[in-house]
Amino acid sequence: MKVTVFGTGYVGLVQGTILADVGHEVVCVDVDAEKIARLEQGIIPIYEPGLEGLVKENHAAGRLRFTTDAAMAVAHGDIQFIAVGTPPDEDGSADLQYVLKVAETIAEHMEAHRIIVDKSTVPVGTADRVRQRVSEVLKARGSEALTFDVVSNPEFLKEGSAVADCQKPDRIIIGTEDEETVEVMRELYAPFSRQHEKIIVMDVKSAELTKYAANCMLATKISFMNEIANLAERLGADIEAVRQGIGSDPRIGYHFIYPGVGYGGSCFPKDVQALIRTADGIDFDAKVLKAVEARNAEQKTTLFAKIRDHFGGELAGRTFALWGLAFKPNTDDMREAPSRVLMEALWEAGARVQAYDPESMEETQRLYGHRDDLTLCGTKEAALKGADALVIVTEWQSFRAPDFDLIQRQLTQPVLFDGRNMYDPARMAKKGFTYYSVGRLPQG
Repeated sequence: MKVTVFGTGYVGLVQGTILADVGHEVVCVDVDAEKIARLEQGIIPIYEPGLEGLVKENHAAGRLRFTTDAAMAVAHGDIQFIAVGTPPDEDGSADLQYVLKVAETIAEHMEAHRIIVDKSTVPVGTADRVRQRVSEVLKARGSEALTFDVVSNPEFLKEGSAVADCQKPDRIIIGTEDEETVEVMRELYAPFSRQHEKIIVMDVKSAELTKYAANCMLATKISFMNEIANLAERLGADIEAVRQGIGSDPRIGYHFIYPGVGYGGSCFPKDVQALIRTADGIDFDAKVLKAVEARNAEQKTTLFAKIRDHFGGELAGRTFALWGLAFKPNTDDMREAPSRVLMEALWEAGARVQAYDPESMEETQRLYGHRDDLTLCGTKEAALKGADALVIVTEWQSFRAPDFDLIQRQLTQPVLFDGRNMYDPARMAKKGFTYYSVGRLPQG
């Protein structure tokens, strides 16, 4: 099938590449000419495991093309995916200007029936707005006779495993009430539903809400677990034992119940805020969602509070080694990352940061530029030298079994603040560390 994808970010590039990989003819279009030129050379704009090779392979085979030519892109695809950003507006609501601009572009150039697919995460009612915008442009063109349908087909990709999630989706939500459109979408996704039926068909508004509900549920689990972790610290309980105890209940499960320093990234913070704003817009007080957001914002400050308290508030002139800058492992994404809250608080207190992350060093440099109080190190060991303490913010696999003797030798004192509970407290105490973690009593 012939498919067009507007947007070459996490969602658009991954979805377009995987559709091409199963044999569809895909054109990805973007307004950023430099990005398109780099993609033509096989240089992808994001770090996502497994993606670069697939992009190069399918581009070389002619199944995946990149362009800035919107007219050509609209003419190419019977199915037109909208996979552009929906950043939070000033009030936290989703900014739909890019989605609606793509809708206009499709309407300006279409000369035959098109299925327009909202792949971007959008509020309930967006499909109606897209439909209205397309109809307005067609009417202005004098082309009211052209037919189209608007589908909600939300993505459920996790950064760091987006390729695998796209190749083997848990479910494929199709929001439309047009039976012919359903059959076309079933054909498009048939290669991903061979073992068992994964397609769930529903009305458009339910599909739009499903995406927000899924992310908000996961965010709720994280914030709830962080709340229990804070209780555990004050009550003398061990959150890791609690996690195992409740996770063994199949009604709860082990997914997303790991305590830490709060969630970040491009999805959870934005989507929780957007659904709260949606609720406000219909005069509904989303009490649970507001509590989830508030707990997460406060959780990002807990690591700094432990550092401040350990050093008696005297942080000026001290140096801290940070392991992990991305909001989660296997990505270079720094959006809403807890590391940013921590670093900015340390700088405000007069401290210096020596940081290392396997993938997000360039992004950190882009965000903060050159600062006297920030040193980006080439290895995790280099970040340790002369630091007053080690702080772990992101649970990269390469941090799980470090050389603790080397850490002790490099630090001015054996103090470790673990924001991801990567190590056993008793073992750390035996090794001579003063060890702080999340939801467990300090050791040492």
